Order: sequence, then structure tokens, then C-alpha cells
Amino acid sequence: MSDFWSALSKCLESETGLRLVSGSEREQGGGCINAAWLVSAENLKGEKRSLFVKANRLEKLAMFETEAAALAEIAETNTIRVPCPVWCGEAGNRSALVLEAISMQRSPGARFEEEMGRQLARMHRVTESRGRFGWDRDNVIGETPQPNGWMDSWPAFFAKRRIGFQLELAADRGRNFRGSEALGEAIPKFFSHYNPAPSLLHGDLWGGNAAFDEGGNPVIFDPATYYGDREADLAFTELFGGFSSAFYRGYESEWPLDPGFAQRKTLYNLYHVLNHDHLFGGGYVVRAQGMIDTLLRPR
Repeated sequence: MSDFWSALSKCLESETGLRLVSGSEREQGGGCINAAWLVSAENLKGEKRSLFVKANRLEKLAMFETEAAALAEIAETNTIRVPCPVWCGEAGNRSALVLEAISMQRSPGARFEEEMGRQLARMHRVTESRGRFGWDRDNVIGETPQPNGWMDSWPAFFAKRRIGFQLELAADRGRNFRGSEALGEAIPKFFSHYNPAPSLLHGDLWGGNAAFDEGGNPVIFDPATYYGDREADLAFTELFGGFSSAFYRGYESEWPLDPGFAQRKTLYNLYHVLNHDHLFGGGYVVRAQGMIDTLLRPR
């Protein structure tokens, strides 16, 4: 690891003017994909700041590059705080992403949760200028590839790039879901009276990817960004919990949801359950099949 830190320090100093403080690395737990540390750095004036460093194998550099691009794109909206990228690249025999370090806390109270909902809605108001769905680069959801090639139709995008792609991954593993072909044909019916705008999405918004800084300002991180229906973000916030009624109250005060969201959220969360089956297996296969059965029932 000493070679990694030496290489990283040289890259940072050369490209950003920041020099890592030797021996300041504090390993951070909780992540299952990357190694992570908090480190101290100082600029040419000797002023210190804290950085958050992620590292992985060299072949994971594209994953870090897309994360940095997503964080920068969200930051440019000036709607909700994200950790700003400082540097991304190869350091020795590893890839690395360096971010500003934010000291974070869980919810400091309902009014702050409401503000998170309002700020997320403002971020969702940022839409793709040509009305397209996708993003200008593919990324990952967890460690699963997430294709984002642009499409003009949201139902077609979600059917092909999201549900269809996950079902193809499942079939490659010998996992075949009853009714999957019928579901692909049925997806447009969920949008017969609803035409969503291509909103800027976080893309992986569960409770573990949202918090508050020391001042109580909302922070979101670890994005899987693309432009899509804002309901996809809201649906995932409900799948594993972690967001209070105050959060949803704040969101709807800024931008009320369409009444059909109650039906479509099962469709949106199927994508994440299929991905969890791909990543972790276990009971997710049963849950995914149950969701497909529910979506195919006559309404």
C-alpha cells in the first residue's frame, strides 16, 4: 500500500496542488465494493483539508470516472449537496477516486428531512435539454453494468435498458422468470396516461446513500446517475426504507407526484430487486417473481 499512497500523493500534488499528509490515512468500513480512507492533505499555503479516498483494481477506473462525472453533474445543479470530486485516475497499480470529505450524521430532525425532500425535487426539475432518456456514458448499479444509451421513449428505455437488461443477465445465469416476456410487452401500458420528463436522477437512492452534514444540510452520494422518470428515484427510497414521512412531505410540497405512482413503483423497484438477485441471490429471486406476477395481474 505504501506504493499506492506515494503514487497518489504525487498525482494529487502535480494535478491539484494538494499534498497528502504522511501517516494520516484512516481506513473506513461499511463499503463492500471499494477500499476507502479518510486522509489529510495540505495546499501550497500549508492549509489542511480532509479528503475521502476510494481505491480499487486498475480495471475499475471507468467506474470511478463515471461516479466523478455524476457527482460533478449533480453539484452543478446547486440543488442538493454531494461530495465534490477532487481527482480521479491511476495511482500505482490501483485506480482511485478522491472526494472532498464531508462529516456526516443521520437525521437531525423532521424539518431537515423535509428539506432533503424539497432539494431532491429541485434536482429532479433539472431535465435533459433534448428530451432524451439515458446518459452520455454507461455506469454501474452496485457492481452491475448499467447501460444508459440515449432513447427518446421512457417506456422503451426502461423496458430495454433496465428490466430487459436485468432479465438478460438472469437468463445468462440460468435464471428464467415466469412471465418475463409478457412483462416486457406490458410495460408501455403503465404509461398510457403518464408522460414523464427526463429528470436528472441519483439512480441508487436508498437510505445508505443519503445523510446530512454537520450543519444539517442534506447530502446524497454514491450515485448511479442518468436522466429518467423521477418516480424511479422515489420508488427506490421506499424499497428498503430509511426515509421518513417528513422527507416525502417535503418532496410533494415542491413537486407533487402523479396518482399512478402507486402502481408504477412496483415496476421501478423490480429493477433493483432483479439487480440484488444478480449481486446477492438468496430470497431476491422469489421476491422478483412475486413482483412480476403482481405487475401482470389485470388492473
